[in-house]
Amino acid sequence: MANATHNGHQTNGRVTIDEEPENPLHRLTPEQIEAIGREFDELHEQVKESLGDRDARYIRSIIALQRRLALLGRLELIASRWRVPWVLGASTLGMAKILENMEIGHNVLHGQWDWMNDPVINSRAWDWDTASTAEAWRHSHNFIHHTFTNIIGKDRDLGYEIMRIDPHQKWHPVYLLQPIYNVMLAMLFEWGVAVHDLNFEAIRRGEKDPMLLRKELKGIAGKARTQIQKDYIAWPLISGIVMTLAELAYFAGRAELERRRESRLSVNYGVKKLRYHREKPSGNVIRQLVERRSFREPFKRTLTADVAANLIRNVWSYAIIFCGHFPDQTYTFTQEETEDESRGAWYVRQLTGAANIDGGPLFHVISGNLGYQVEHHLYPDMPSTRYGEIAPKVREICQRYGLPYNSGPFHRQLGMVQRTIIRLAFPGGKVRPKPGAYEGPLIRGKGERPVPEVAGVG
Repeated sequence: MANATHNGHQTNGRVTIDEEPENPLHRLTPEQIEAIGREFDELHEQVKESLGDRDARYIRSIIALQRRLALLGRLELIASRWRVPWVLGASTLGMAKILENMEIGHNVLHGQWDWMNDPVINSRAWDWDTASTAEAWRHSHNFIHHTFTNIIGKDRDLGYEIMRIDPHQKWHPVYLLQPIYNVMLAMLFEWGVAVHDLNFEAIRRGEKDPMLLRKELKGIAGKARTQIQKDYIAWPLISGIVMTLAELAYFAGRAELERRRESRLSVNYGVKKLRYHREKPSGNVIRQLVERRSFREPFKRTLTADVAANLIRNVWSYAIIFCGHFPDQTYTFTQEETEDESRGAWYVRQLTGAANIDGGPLFHVISGNLGYQVEHHLYPDMPSTRYGEIAPKVREICQRYGLPYNSGPFHRQLGMVQRTIIRLAFPGGKVRPKPGAYEGPLIRGKGERPVPEVAGVG
C-alpha cells in the first residue's frame, strides 16, 4: 500500500494541508496491518457463529414494538384537534418512524438479519418507510459508501455532493450557502438521501445511463407518491372521518335524549315541543358538525402532526449520521494511498474514518446502534445489537496497535460537525487535531461486556 500523506500545497486543483496529523495507518508495519486484518476477521467469525434465537427474538420484538407505536400514534392523532393528543401522537409517531428507519430499515437492508432466512426480514425483501428506494440505497450506501469510506473522489457521502466538510475539498462559492442548506437538509433528510442516490455528479458529466436514471426517478416518484398519500392524505382523511362519525354519534345521541326529555315533559306537563316544530333534529346535528369543523380540524391537525413526526425522524437521522462521519476525529484518504489496499488496511480505514457517540442502551436503540459507528463500519453486516458487545475488544485492539478509537458525547460530536460546516463554507481551512492512540477504558457504556479472546491472537 502507498505510504502517501496529504502534505503539500496544491495538486491537480485539490488543496492539501501542511503539517497535518499523520494517518495512524502509516505508522503500522505490513506485518501489523496483516495481523489487524486477521484479528478483525476472527472477531467477525466468532460473532457470526454465536448468532441465534436471542438475536432473532430481538429484531422481531423491535419490529413488533415499532408497529405498535405507529398504530398508537395514529390512534392518538384521531383526537389531534386537542393539543395533548396532538403532541402525544406526533411524538409517538416520530419515535416509530425513527425505529423503523434506524434500527430496523437501515440495518435490515445491510443484510444484518439475512442469516435468519426469514422471508420478510431480509435485505432483498424489505422496503422501508422513507423516500429512498431500497435498491438505490443498497447501491449508494451499502456498496459505494461502505466500500470507499472517506476516500475523496470516491465516497459520495463525504458532504453528500453539496457540502465541503473536509479542507482537502476544493472550495467553490456555492459553499457559502452551505450553512443554510445544511439546515434544509436536516429537515428534509429522507428526500436529500433519495435524490443523492441519483449521483448528480455522474449526471452532470454525462456518465449516467439514461435508462438507469429513468428507472431511479420512477422509483423515487413511486416512493414519494406512497409517502405523500400515506402521511398527508390517507391518515388525515381517516382522522377527519372517524372524528366526524364520533361527533355525529355524540350530537345525534344528545339530540335524541333531548327529544325524549321534551316528549316526557309534553306528556306529563303539557309542554309543547316548540323546538322540533321549528327545526328538524338532523339539521341541528349537521349544523353543530359544521360549526365544530368536525372533519376539517382533525384532518388539518393530523396533517401537521405527520409533518412534525417526519421532521423529528429526519433531524434525528441527520444528526446521528453526521456525528458518525464528520467530527474532527475522523480521517479522510486519497485514492493513491488506498490503491492495492489489503484487508487489514481496509479495517484501519474504516476504524479511523468513523466516530462513535457515547450513550446508554435506549440511545443506542433509537440511533439504530449507529452510536457504534466504528463497529458498524468494521462490520456493516453484523446484527447491530452485537456492536456494544464487541466494542471493548475493538478498543483493546486499538490500544495494542496504537490506533485511535473515535468517540465522544452527542453534544460534542454534533457541535464539531456544525463548526466544520460553517468554517469550511469559506475558503481555506485546516485539518483539526486528531486523537492519539486510544488509552481510555475498554468498557465505556451500560450493556457492554468484554468478549473472549479470539483464538490464536490477542
